[in-house]
Amino acid sequence: MPIETFLSPADAVAHLQTYASCDGLSVQELMDSRVHGGLTYNDFLLLPGKIDFPALDVITETRITRNVALKTPFISSPMDTVTETEMAISLALLGGIGVIHHNQTAASQAAMVRAVKRHENGFITDPVVLSPAHTVADVLDIKARLGFCGIPITDTGSLGGKLLGIVTSRDIQFELPTTPLNEIMTTDLITARQGVTLTEANVLLRSSKKGKLPIVDDEGRLTSLLARSDLLKNQNFPLASKNPQSKQLYAAAAVGTRPNDRERLRLLVEAGLDIVILDSSQGNSIYQVEMIQWIKQTFPGLEIIAGNVVTREQAANLIAAGADGLRVGMGSGSICITQEVMAVGRPQATAVYAVAEFARKFGVPVIADGGVGNVGHIVKAISLGASAVMMGGLLAGTSEAPGEYFYHDGKRVKAYRGMGSLEAMEAGKSGSSAHGKPGGSTKHTPHPTSVPHENAATTRYFSEFSTVKVAQGVSGDVQDKGSVKAFVPYLHAGLQHSLQDIGVRSVDELQRGVCDGKVRFELRTASAQMEGGVHGLNSYTKRLYA
Repeated sequence: MPIETFLSPADAVAHLQTYASCDGLSVQELMDSRVHGGLTYNDFLLLPGKIDFPALDVITETRITRNVALKTPFISSPMDTVTETEMAISLALLGGIGVIHHNQTAASQAAMVRAVKRHENGFITDPVVLSPAHTVADVLDIKARLGFCGIPITDTGSLGGKLLGIVTSRDIQFELPTTPLNEIMTTDLITARQGVTLTEANVLLRSSKKGKLPIVDDEGRLTSLLARSDLLKNQNFPLASKNPQSKQLYAAAAVGTRPNDRERLRLLVEAGLDIVILDSSQGNSIYQVEMIQWIKQTFPGLEIIAGNVVTREQAANLIAAGADGLRVGMGSGSICITQEVMAVGRPQATAVYAVAEFARKFGVPVIADGGVGNVGHIVKAISLGASAVMMGGLLAGTSEAPGEYFYHDGKRVKAYRGMGSLEAMEAGKSGSSAHGKPGGSTKHTPHPTSVPHENAATTRYFSEFSTVKVAQGVSGDVQDKGSVKAFVPYLHAGLQHSLQDIGVRSVDELQRGVCDGKVRFELRTASAQMEGGVHGLNSYTKRLYA
């Protein structure tokens, strides 16, 4: 028997260069629809790379519009069972952003945007100010509406008046609602002079041990305010998504493209809106193009995410109109039945790759909306070119999602419904969202005239003028997931560990590696998908994080 000769182990890496191609498939080979058809996230895997760095070193920062970057690529969907004030604030503190739904009145939606913007600040340049003649009842009303009660008192009751004192929660304890503020306000104040830097003011606020630091001019008139609570938030939430100029949390909200949506948008911008999402199941329409053009002329500083789209042709029209970002997905959500009912849509992995590959040429980021059920799906969406993922069902059921918990088949659950469901359409007509708040907003429609009492669900799916409503979504419930303050850090850590397994140190490096053919893929057969899941057990408990 002849004796085989083997290469030295030291030659193993060098020997790879003799192969005609790398192991696995390039992204172009993977996404060749003429060979493989349309793919979902479950239809493929990424091949592992080399680990030579800790997972904590992985940078997940990404750009969701031309001018807005987030520390984590997580966005909550503008659905009335997913995103209202609490979700938007919590997600922004954790490095993502929540998109406030518009299946409610414009005033209610604007109030939610305002609450997000007031939650965290650098210098508060528009603080709530009262006069000495106001009463404890006024302070309690502000606390109920806005969530705080540390309020400066000036002689005029407005910014620019001479600072006289501050009312805090301790000042109003045990006081009658009719008590005037001049009888209980704290007058022993520590202030800073106008012109102080934010760093200097923060140092003074720390050393003062006060809750608020008023900023005054040379004549003692109030010009702005600094809050100790914001220092604590900076410490506890280092990834928070903030406008670099104002230091306030980013706020995003959805609107439609009807004429009266323009008035809605004016209210949202006045409340401090940073990003508007044009909310339509099919974004390639003249009405969305006209809305983009109008927004760019009227509010040039406002970032616009347009969509939804799943093809290059759809994307091209919205990019040409001036969109700063695109939302990709049609019929891939867990509660969406558009593909089944309308026979229109595209498998999500294929849609994300096609649109992202095209939009990248114009510097327009893409958001993968729908089809995300776990950390692996997030990684796959990003590998195909998405800058972030928009999540509905994955965040529904958390304590920050709108609605109350109830028990179904012995499990603690919350309601979750698609905006194309008949329940969402009926909720908008009746003027209430899933959270029991006023509703009745407008949304995208092929008709140019305004219609009273329209709502987000019907106009999103072009059905507000239909005698028979054709549902494109379902309603149901999802199991309690706890707080997003525990769940989103799990998603972030999982993303970091996945990129470590792939051998890349950042989202940018992952996407460059995919484009260069260094990051490789593998198709999964049905049996491979079964093998990759839990199998062969009589029973098991699936705990994702602790």
